Amino acid sequence: MPSNDVRILAQAAVPTAAVGAVAAVVSGVVAGGKGAIGAVVATLIVILFMGIGLYVLQRTAKSLPHLFQAMGLMLYAAQILLLFIFVAAFKNTTLFNPKAFAITLVVGTLAWIAAQTRAHMKAKILYVEPHSTKGEKPEKSGHSS
Repeated sequence: MPSNDVRILAQAAVPTAAVGAVAAVVSGVVAGGKGAIGAVVATLIVILFMGIGLYVLQRTAKSLPHLFQAMGLMLYAAQILLLFIFVAAFKNTTLFNPKAFAITLVVGTLAWIAAQTRAHMKAKILYVEPHSTKGEKPEKSGHSS
């Protein structure tokens, strides 16, 4: 991954992990050990799903830019489907508290989206790749005097 992509990934994952840690402490206090485990599992799932999604979208944007928007929509649909399958598979689990899991999943996802949005807004990503060769002057645009 280019350094800009890694920076955006880190700027989204770190706040999400922090929110997950707070959620684990709160869930541990409210629902006991199973609540903390549910919050940790939810945080790991959010970071894993959203991180893989960001990686796939960045690769698509570089290699197939004309498919970027369609790939984004398909990727988010796939993430929701995989999450639904995960929740359905662990619906009756006694490993963790399902309420703590669900609340942390939503809060973690919102934290990721907010952090990723902030990272993209602060990143100085060029819309057009600058092309210059040595010795050439850039062309002037607009009116000439």
